[in-house]
Amino acid sequence: MQISCKHFNQLHASELYEIFRLRAEVFVVEQNCPYQDADNKDLQSWHLTVYNDKKQLIAYSRIMPKGLSYPDYASIGRVVTSALVRKTGVGKMLMEKSIEECRRLFGSNTQIKIGAQTYLLKFYRSFGFIDIGEEYLEDEIPHTKMVLH
Repeated sequence: MQISCKHFNQLHASELYEIFRLRAEVFVVEQNCPYQDADNKDLQSWHLTVYNDKKQLIAYSRIMPKGLSYPDYASIGRVVTSALVRKTGVGKMLMEKSIEECRRLFGSNTQIKIGAQTYLLKFYRSFGFIDIGEEYLEDEIPHTKMVLH
């Protein structure tokens, strides 16, 4: 596997295409949820990509600095794995690496806030995230805010 973390300005057009393709494949097609994916946050974010040996993008997350999504927190979002690698541990590795990169980029004491799809709460809790607030709908999908201190 090849793992990299690049700021938007460092991405090649082909990498950006693969990122948007995977995000649309999962969030729009699989989850049957049309929404505005290009939300202007990509431009100020870092993009963690995981490619397999066949040079296919199999996992991705977006790492955002404090103030971009939440005033007092950095954030990790658009966490996605290809159907090809689900239940293989790639998602766990992706999240571990995302937290590591978030703290490398923004400081070891950086607090992270996410909007987790509610069915994945147990997954995010396994990394130390704590639920805060009530469940809410985002694009008709139940979500819960979570923080990692």
